[in-house]
Amino acid sequence: MASRTTPRPASGSDRWFGIKTQIHGRLLNSLSPDQLRSLSKDGVRDQIGLAVEKLIQESGTPMTMGERDRLIEEILDEVFGLGPLEPLMKDHTISDIMVNGFDSVYVERAGLVVETNVRFKDQAHVRLIIDRIVSNIGRRIDDSSPIVDARLPDGSRVCAVIPPLSLIGPVISIRRFGKKLLSTDDLVRNETFTRPMLDFLAGCVEARLNVVVSGGSGSGKTTMLNTLSRFVRESERVVTIEDTAELALQQEHVVRLETRQTNIEGAGAITQRDLVINALRMRPDRIIIGECRGPEALDMLQAMNTGHDGSMTTTHANTPLDCFSRLETMVMMASQHIPDKVIRHMLASAVHIVAQTARLPDGSRKVIAISEVAGVEGDHIELTELFTFERDGVSAAGKSVGRFKGQGKRSQHMDRLRAYGIKLPDSIFADEYEVKDR
Repeated sequence: MASRTTPRPASGSDRWFGIKTQIHGRLLNSLSPDQLRSLSKDGVRDQIGLAVEKLIQESGTPMTMGERDRLIEEILDEVFGLGPLEPLMKDHTISDIMVNGFDSVYVERAGLVVETNVRFKDQAHVRLIIDRIVSNIGRRIDDSSPIVDARLPDGSRVCAVIPPLSLIGPVISIRRFGKKLLSTDDLVRNETFTRPMLDFLAGCVEARLNVVVSGGSGSGKTTMLNTLSRFVRESERVVTIEDTAELALQQEHVVRLETRQTNIEGAGAITQRDLVINALRMRPDRIIIGECRGPEALDMLQAMNTGHDGSMTTTHANTPLDCFSRLETMVMMASQHIPDKVIRHMLASAVHIVAQTARLPDGSRKVIAISEVAGVEGDHIELTELFTFERDGVSAAGKSVGRFKGQGKRSQHMDRLRAYGIKLPDSIFADEYEVKDR
């Protein structure tokens, strides 16, 4: 097996990198940063093209017109964009970009992870792109702070890690979000959930029940939270709190808050808990936390229990029961003096509905369970499953097959929904919908 330190690209790729590096270096020497900044958007390509063509002629390098155009595009990407990653960033079918060192780049497309032929020249090349990302947003990454989590101008979330924490050189993970927000009809058509499940969840949001979306990484929690937020009334004031802004609420009266990392002196950090506490002073009708992952869970529960009905959040957990174990642990991170029994009663009183999401082996995302809190029994919270997705296996084409099932149990919140003018038939809890290979 070849060593991971041995570059994979063939000699032709090495030659191309050499030509590009040479022309790029000469270009930067011929055009000052002020000149580059002064170029109009329409004039950039023409100006760079003329400069590159002149440099190619001077170098005496034989090159076809196609190679010349490709070289111009790649040098433009090196000067103004994310280098080799720029074509991937322009591909809207890609949801994740994963750089595992300079010679291994993977993407997720349609839920499946595949390796690309994109390569960097070396580790220094990857580090150059990382430095460009962090410098554009006023952050830093170095030996004293080797991890950075940030947001690109297009809203994509990027996480970069450099040595010594990464043993394979600088690595980058970019979570991208589609230009087109999926509608509820799109999600029903994609079999993310069924129409009865959507109608019930929509009713819960309109009736101001507190909802937690639970699931693993990449299971569609943020998409689900965005979907549910569409049913918040326009007249309500919503405050969103996130580590990295990802939510795309459609309402007008929305206040978006984002945490802040420490500055170069190691001070000035603003945590999610700070923002939740501050949000309570901003007269919100609802508070939406992008993801509960720490002590802010305590303040979120208190808000849900003290007049901020209809609040929502997400959390990492594999099952609805695990979701409450996670939330309980987070509350204990804020205060170890609160008895376990009190925490469980707080959770049972604050959280009404849990929507469990999952990413299946074929890459599809589904809401695999909708549960409601029935109360506290002994040392654990009692849940009632209203809807589930039962997997039957995988088809010959590799597609997950199964069925969405209503469990036939009427929700205890139906009277509240009717009080808000939401009339749903009890029969929705007995519906069954089969997902076949299509």
